[in-house]
Amino acid sequence: MANYLIGLIGSGIGPSLSPALHEREAAELGLGYAYRLLDLDVIGLPVGDVLNAARSEGFDGLNITHPAKQAVLPHLDEVVPEAAALGAVNTVVFENGRAIGHNTDATGFARSLSRGLAGATMANVVQLGAGGAGAAVAHALLSLGAGHLGVHDVDESRSAQLVAALESRFGTGRAAVCAPDAVRTADGLVHATPTGMAAHPGLPIDESLLRGELWVADIVYRPLETALLAAARARGCRVLHGGGMVVLQAAESLRLFTGAEPDPDRMLAHFAELEGEPAHAS
Repeated sequence: MANYLIGLIGSGIGPSLSPALHEREAAELGLGYAYRLLDLDVIGLPVGDVLNAARSEGFDGLNITHPAKQAVLPHLDEVVPEAAALGAVNTVVFENGRAIGHNTDATGFARSLSRGLAGATMANVVQLGAGGAGAAVAHALLSLGAGHLGVHDVDESRSAQLVAALESRFGTGRAAVCAPDAVRTADGLVHATPTGMAAHPGLPIDESLLRGELWVADIVYRPLETALLAAARARGCRVLHGGGMVVLQAAESLRLFTGAEPDPDRMLAHFAELEGEPAHAS
């Protein structure tokens, strides 16, 4: 039996479901697989030091989450082209001592959106958040055919950098920095900030901007029903929680770590058991 040691680097990751998701699917595939949490808040070291310690201790790979998806980049030996285009890494594979960065967030979000909000109008979409996960989600939205993407981040320079990267890849006029009230005329709203997580409660936007014609997707998955989704649902919006994205990106990460082919539907069913709800909803 092949054995793997995998870790997750991030802050406040105690509630993460990644260990359970990865270890159960690996067991289904006949793999020995241990998944460890490497919480930056607990360890008290910067991401580069934690990554190098994991490499020296024989880890086979790492997942990277908030707030390290961009901060990890200078500490890698190689970044695959797709992740380089996104400017963010959520998966690191160690090969012959070299740390190689990948990004499975974009495909995870795209597949979740296609499953959970099939047929959603995407002529004009607004996204809140331009960090590491936001970069992946934004690229996914334009790859899926969003006509125009407005990006808002509390750090305006970060919004501008993401828009420049999007226009470089997809062409001018496809993306622009926007204010939150651009949601008033949008078809859809995608939330890609930590707001709504247990450690960051609240709404990322004035709920008066929500209306029934709008679809709303959140990448937060703990809790599944964020304050944003609850407010949107109450106004008749179609909504998508972050469970599908986290499961589908995990499946792709597991494949990169092991070379085995995970069963996404089985992983979605396991997630539903862990949360007591469907892994994607609309």
